[in-house]
Amino acid sequence: MNNPAKPPVALITGANSGIGQAAATELARRGWHVFATARSPERGQAAVSQIQKDSGSSAVELLDLDLASFTSVRRAAAELLERTEHLDVLVNNAGVNLNSRSLTEDGLETTMQVNHFGHFLLASLLFSRLMESEDARIVNVSSTLYKRAGAMPLDDLQLERNGGGFKPYSISKLANVLFTRGLHRRYHAAGLASFAVHPGGVRTQLGADGDLRGPMRVGWRMVQPFLLSAEKGAAPVVDVVSDADKRNDAGAYFHRHKIQQLNQHGADASAADALWQASIELTQAEWPEA
Repeated sequence: MNNPAKPPVALITGANSGIGQAAATELARRGWHVFATARSPERGQAAVSQIQKDSGSSAVELLDLDLASFTSVRRAAAELLERTEHLDVLVNNAGVNLNSRSLTEDGLETTMQVNHFGHFLLASLLFSRLMESEDARIVNVSSTLYKRAGAMPLDDLQLERNGGGFKPYSISKLANVLFTRGLHRRYHAAGLASFAVHPGGVRTQLGADGDLRGPMRVGWRMVQPFLLSAEKGAAPVVDVVSDADKRNDAGAYFHRHKIQQLNQHGADASAADALWQASIELTQAEWPEA
């Protein structure tokens, strides 16, 4: 990783709880310098303090980031570039699962912006710094629920016709898969290793804070005791971040620790390209020519 005299550096979104916090803790324990993002400064600082305590490392820093605001994304990216001279890995982990459709301050559907568009913009803003690393990686935390999305609704990315239940979340997780495919096709030859990872059914804060209500919230609470711990859920994410051999599997979709073949919609190259172009238009992201 980069200069042997310096620890590798990772940015993990949504590292104030669940998989993100567990992954940050393990990487810090292994000697990484970790930037952990959170949309709440208070919760974020509390999480960073806990990560430092659990990992025995002080090399964990908070970065304020609200993916539901492109202004916040741009501010956070600029701040990170000022605070670190190199970046090896970006883990796009943060996500929401909402009970009903809502719009962000940017006028986009919230689930899609937080789970996909915000990360798409963030990755573009950090791309040049990331590619200075000798082992640049982008890891998109997806879900097996992408299979429930059907085809990517390219004519309904604001989910006006695809709301209700877990459908918006499933579509956003399909977007994570297609984003990974787009990254791999464009930048693998330049040295970027990109991955999509389903960590398994994990006990997380997804859907908390009133995001889910009614039957969906009751159902989510009922299944929690049967799900994996955050630490077990983070393990496959940590593997693709830190295992040198995983570069040989760049572009793959991991179901926990094993590569799994994508279904026809996840493997749809034309949909991946169309989503990439639509994402550029909606976020005003700038990517270098492949």
